[in-house]
Amino acid sequence: MTRFISILAAAALAGCGIETASTAATAAALKKQELEQAKKTLEQTQQKIGQAMEQVQQSQQSREAAEK
Repeated sequence: MTRFISILAAAALAGCGIETASTAATAAALKKQELEQAKKTLEQTQQKIGQAMEQVQQSQQSREAAEK
């Protein structure tokens, strides 16, 4: 009987290890998705900043041309 309880306890603990590994893998996958989304957001923000800077330059050039 003691041996059966030992085997049952070992199986339960092994199951916990598998669950922990699965949870860690899921968390890692979520972090990877968050990182990819952050990279996309960064790229979009950089593009918008670049576009805004171009508009400022064009506006400045237009003002300079109008002053001449």
